[in-house]
Amino acid sequence: MQKNGLFILLFVVLLSSCGEYQKLLKSRDPEEKYQAALRYFNDKQYVKSQTLLDDVSSYYKGTERSEDILAYLARSYMGQKAYESATDYYQAYVRNYPKGKYAAEAYFQVGHCQYLDSPDARLDQAVTRKAIEAFTLFVELYPESPYAEQAYQEMSELYDKLALKELKSAQLYYNLGTYLGNNYLSCEIVAKNALKDYPSNTYQEDFSWLILQAKYQQMVNSFEEKKLERARDTQDEYYNFITEYPNSKHRKEADKMLAQVKKITKD
Repeated sequence: MQKNGLFILLFVVLLSSCGEYQKLLKSRDPEEKYQAALRYFNDKQYVKSQTLLDDVSSYYKGTERSEDILAYLARSYMGQKAYESATDYYQAYVRNYPKGKYAAEAYFQVGHCQYLDSPDARLDQAVTRKAIEAFTLFVELYPESPYAEQAYQEMSELYDKLALKELKSAQLYYNLGTYLGNNYLSCEIVAKNALKDYPSNTYQEDFSWLILQAKYQQMVNSFEEKKLERARDTQDEYYNFITEYPNSKHRKEADKMLAQVKKITKD
């Protein structure tokens, strides 16, 4: 009986709330709608907040309140996890109020929304690059901001994602081997460029290992007149690798490569 009574009470409250919102949508009082939008936002009812703010935005255009509405619209979309729309509104805010009271938040959130919207490393990374650009601008403008540490952390993750995409590309070239050309060379080039472009990425050892493997395979598959030169090149790369990663999980395999290389360099 008690449960039934509680259910009925909740139903009445919900019905009343819906009725109130419908009345607000029909209201011609922009102030009433604006204040209600803020209440809905604080209650985390972001769709209702956003709808009401959209409704009154044109009325308050050009006034001081317009800045607040734009900021809360961006936040409302953020609350809905509609990151692309949130990005658009935060970008609109910084265009219109580059030194406004929400400017630091807006500059940060442009990057943060794009960070959250960044796709899997296997997909196109245009959004990832835009996020890095946004974070770079933010930390230049607000190096002392409380958001700065988070911006650097998320930017590091985004660089890692770009590096991972290059790693997958290098691995693909390596797996293709000599199919329709020297894909080992392509693997080596991609890996070297990635190390240059993303010097602090977490996949540095993986790239270095691929470079060594690619050089070794080019030696193995080369014509006799180039074998000695490529063996020496592989040997140099081996010493670079073990100097940098002496405890690498690939050490035994690398040592086996060196043993084969020395057979050629000694002959």
